[in-house]
Amino acid sequence: MTKTLGKEFFNRKTLLVARDLIGKYLIRRLCSTSRRHYGVAREKIIEVEAYVGPHDLACHSSKGKTRRTEVMFCEAGTLYVYFVYGMYWMLNVVTEEKNYPAAILIRGTEHFRRPGVLTRELKITGALNGRAARKRTGLWFEDRGEKIPQSKIKRTPRIGISYAGPIWSKKKYRFTLK
Repeated sequence: MTKTLGKEFFNRKTLLVARDLIGKYLIRRLCSTSRRHYGVAREKIIEVEAYVGPHDLACHSSKGKTRRTEVMFCEAGTLYVYFVYGMYWMLNVVTEEKNYPAAILIRGTEHFRRPGVLTRELKITGALNGRAARKRTGLWFEDRGEKIPQSKIKRTPRIGISYAGPIWSKKKYRFTLK
């Protein structure tokens, strides 16, 4: 049984949502530039990273509310898409209560193991920033009924966040499917 994940799924503690996203599906409706060829990509999520709010020094919101981070203060289930290194879009989904800036980075799926490759191949850009994850937007998440046992999920420190200091850079907030 397939179920679209809505606000209620994402409006929970970020670490719980991150763990529960493993094995769920990222769905992207695609169309060609001619608008005559449509398709839907269904990607099983196998890697995510949690950013648990303003006290998390690796989280963008730790610097406060800025033009870039204001989306993180939106309702759970809002897409937070930002540009890094002048070449990659990063896809995140906002979690927890409105005005509590936390989010989860979608790092990889079965076919796309790096976040920049994932967004490039699924044509995810800043045009989705601030939009709700739902079918009407063209990007949403689904539960297809697969239960992933805890023993199949590995927790490790997040990648590339040494700037967050010795405590936050070692937090095991990265979840991967073994």
